[in-house]
Amino acid sequence: MAHVAANLLDREGSDEFASLLEASLKNTNDFEGTVVKGVVINILKDEALIDVGLKSEGRVPLREFAMPGEDPEVKVGDQIDVYIEQVEDRHGEAVLSREKARREEAWIELEKACEKGEKVNGVIFGRVKGG
Repeated sequence: MAHVAANLLDREGSDEFASLLEASLKNTNDFEGTVVKGVVINILKDEALIDVGLKSEGRVPLREFAMPGEDPEVKVGDQIDVYIEQVEDRHGEAVLSREKARREEAWIELEKACEKGEKVNGVIFGRVKGG
């Protein structure tokens, strides 16, 4: 009889745990498409492992931390802005992008300048013919 009661308590506890887990992860889709601060927790061969406070970490290629031809300047413990593309991929990791976070930051700055009527400087790096 004690075994049955203990089993019942385990089930009740697991139901409660499941509901708490579901509630905590319910709003994870709200993170997708946003820029958040993350902490570099490890530097691998060609990737940085970044913790953004979700249930799993994400990886960002080191090439996204440097200009072409330069070495990346990132180290363990650095706090950086990253764009969350997906909360979880098929491997259970967050899909992150430093490059998209930079674009979002630049867009916000452009919007602020536009609202104030300020001029901005830019670099032309390509041309579209006929478009």
